[in-house]
Amino acid sequence: MAAGRLPPGALTLKQFLRRQQVLQLYRKILRAIREVPAEQDRRYLKEWAREEFKRNKDATEEDAIRMMITQGNMQLQELQRTLKLAKS
Repeated sequence: MAAGRLPPGALTLKQFLRRQQVLQLYRKILRAIREVPAEQDRRYLKEWAREEFKRNKDATEEDAIRMMITQGNMQLQELQRTLKLAKS
């Protein structure tokens, strides 16, 4: 395939890298949720995360996606801080 020719529906490099960031954030959130001691809270948080990512899966605007990733990372850090405090 010649350079500059992508099959229809193929992601650009920028889109591919952004997608990887989103997937990495999702995995990190799910890993952090596993540390929550109460089963009911784990289920709630897992469902919340799933719904948030599902709700925003069709976002295409670069600035909006960057903002959502930033917010997701902040929420992940807050969850990790809360879990750390709960353990101490």
